[in-house]
Amino acid sequence: MRSALADRTRWLAAATLLAVAALTGCQSEEPYVAPTPSASSDAVAPSVAAGTLDQLERALRRGDADAAADLGADGPTQATLRSIAETAAALDLTDLTFGYVTENGRVAPDGTWTATVATTWRISGFADTSARAEVEFAFAEGGARIGAVGGGVGRTPVWLSGATTVRRTSDVVVLVAKDVLPLRALVAQAEQALTVARRVLGDRGQRLVIEVPASSAALHAALGLEPGTYDAVAAVTTAADGENVPGRPVHVFVNPEVFGPLGPLAQQVVMTHEAVHALTAAPTTSGVEPWLLECFADYVALRDVGLPLSRTAGQIIAQVRTEGVPAQLPSRADLDSTAQHLGAAYEAAWLVCVTLVEHRGEEALVALYDAVLGGADLEVELRRRFGWTVDDLTRAWQDKLSSVSAVGG
Repeated sequence: MRSALADRTRWLAAATLLAVAALTGCQSEEPYVAPTPSASSDAVAPSVAAGTLDQLERALRRGDADAAADLGADGPTQATLRSIAETAAALDLTDLTFGYVTENGRVAPDGTWTATVATTWRISGFADTSARAEVEFAFAEGGARIGAVGGGVGRTPVWLSGATTVRRTSDVVVLVAKDVLPLRALVAQAEQALTVARRVLGDRGQRLVIEVPASSAALHAALGLEPGTYDAVAAVTTAADGENVPGRPVHVFVNPEVFGPLGPLAQQVVMTHEAVHALTAAPTTSGVEPWLLECFADYVALRDVGLPLSRTAGQIIAQVRTEGVPAQLPSRADLDSTAQHLGAAYEAAWLVCVTLVEHRGEEALVALYDAVLGGADLEVELRRRFGWTVDDLTRAWQDKLSSVSAVGG
């Protein structure tokens, strides 16, 4: 009934507009002039566009930047395609495919149109499976040329966004769009993060990929997220294509607008925190309490920095002094990127892991983390490795909060 009413309302609105137009036309003395016809849908040539994508795919696979650039419809697009080819070569991308899916919207008056293109890629040696994304391409000259890459309704992976700088070592890949942050410093931070993580996790053959989009808006475009989702976040770890399903390659994405202004120590803590998420593929797991994921990453990141509690727990200390200790461990809502007191929630989560280590040691914490990420039940593993229930842990953590708040760091 509601749908029928909505349809009827839309019909009435359209009828009213037609009536107004008709009355206006009756009062006009100007001669009727037929509108200029827009480009016909016959201008869309999916098979030609698919062939152009095949040419781009072959050019990228053989590292031929000239051939890739030749497929551009104009100078700016040619420069973009050249940059894409150079980035693909520097990253040593493999499993590259572009598959024409369907048109998006109408054909423009100049005959160009956009289409969804199923895209796959993999950084050789850094992932066992390919990333996948639907990327919007614009086509011109009947599909024989590419008018634009990215934007619109699809995702725009960083490597497809245009000019980038790349550094690839045996253990680290760093990709920076448009030199928005200094590459050398990021590589050093990534390598240090890997070293610190290995001290706690052991050397499991982990490798790390860092991607830096050109802006916060470009970060959201790369991950296919609503604008504003991570505006206040310095970095986020997620699947390379934004699809957090088991097996997908996991990368660290840096938000340059938040990360850039941080001091060197804060940047390193952020990088190490996110590296722990990436190296343990935390985003592609399910059913794990967010406080465990975040407290473990912060525990590793802060383990050796030697900062006082007034720095590492200042916000939660202030909150406890004002409001008392929380009634429960940090929830998913508390740790959401848009939460009002996000900093305090992260500090509170960190102190959960500190409490666990003080009770049974770092080795037991790592074993708990690995087991739960592997699908084991949290309550069972807490009893097994710490002799605690979740309620016991909560009370011990509350005692820790009360203690540090009384002392004040």
